[in-house]
Amino acid sequence: MKNIKLVQHRKEFGEEIYRLSSAPAVKEALGLPDGTVEDTKRFIRRVMAEEGEGKTLPRVILNEENRLVGLTDLMFIDHHKKSCHIGTWIGHEYWGQGYNEASKLAILRIAFEELELERVFAGARVVNLRSQKAQEKLPFIRLNVESEFPAEHEALEKKEKQPCILNVFEKTAFMEFRSL
Repeated sequence: MKNIKLVQHRKEFGEEIYRLSSAPAVKEALGLPDGTVEDTKRFIRRVMAEEGEGKTLPRVILNEENRLVGLTDLMFIDHHKKSCHIGTWIGHEYWGQGYNEASKLAILRIAFEELELERVFAGARVVNLRSQKAQEKLPFIRLNVESEFPAEHEALEKKEKQPCILNVFEKTAFMEFRSL
């Protein structure tokens, strides 16, 4: 298992986030428009402000050498429903090295142990097979829960503006996995 750290966003991460997210494979997977370093710095300011509102928990993923390898966040945190959505992307040069799984474990620990949520939804665009395959590898996820959570699925597709699949991490399954 990769040894990663999740840290809060900082302005000085702007250029590296821009570099990693501008790689064609990442940009295409995320559906990002053409942007600039300044756009990325505005994004960082926005997510830092949103974290203060308590509806999102954005984190930067640092590897063993303190290099930025990607981003992960908990979005649409709803303490009444005890749920949220997760989003993660890893820089192309770090694909296939275990950073996705390590970052999911770390952010889900925060969701379930610190925020005391019960469910974390994970979605992927139907066209993003790589994201779907990465989620399928996680032994503590329930796949294809669209019919069980139609409102969550509809909200995801509205946000992404295209067909999506919906999966869910549940606290009980995650805690059982962690105790193995």
